[in-house]
Parts: sequence; structure tokens; C-alpha cells
Amino acid sequence: MSRLTFWLLVGFLGQALFTARFTVQWLVSERKRDSVVPVAFWWLSLLGGGALLAYAISRQDPVIIVGQAVGLLVYVRNLMLVAQAKRQIARRATGAALSAPTMDLSRTRRAASEPAS
Repeated sequence: MSRLTFWLLVGFLGQALFTARFTVQWLVSERKRDSVVPVAFWWLSLLGGGALLAYAISRQDPVIIVGQAVGLLVYVRNLMLVAQAKRQIARRATGAALSAPTMDLSRTRRAASEPAS
């Protein structure tokens, strides 16, 4: 495989991944009957954008390099925000479980085992 063929494959793969993000977003939105941006959208954006950035660097195209590099920052930041939100939800769930009122079953068991007077 020639060098040119390799980079063309990288470019087309990146474009396919980048385009797939819209298909995923559309299908998820249709399923939920609401406009949503699933996490897969950001992962496909990151992978496709990374491949397109590599292709642009191989072509030494400053316009595409700058555009894809800035886009990668946005995709990484959105994935960081998603991870932060998941951690907050987990913390709230753990905190709610820890702060939920508990019943002291030791008294109940003891009372049940004592003879009635």
C-alpha cells in the first residue's frame, strides 16, 4: 500500500466516523421523540476528528488542521462534562442511600424474641 493510499484510507475513515455521529444522534432522537445528543455522538466526533486531523497534517493543510484541532477541544470538553455529570449523579445516589433513614432492627428482633407479659 502506498503512502498516499494509506492517508486516503485514514481520511475516509475519519469522514465516515464523523458522519456516523449524525446518524447516531438522529436515531437516538427518533427513539426518544426528542432532540438529544447521546454520548456516542461525542466519541464519534473525537475519533473522526482525530483521524481527519491526522489526514490534514499529512496533507499539510493549515485550514483543516486548525478546524479539526479546535473541534477536538470541544469534543474532549463535552466528554469531560458528561463524566462530571455521571460522577455527580453517582455521588447523589450514594449520599441519598447513606443519609436515608434506617430502621433499628435490633429492637424489633429483641422485642419479638421476648416473652409476652
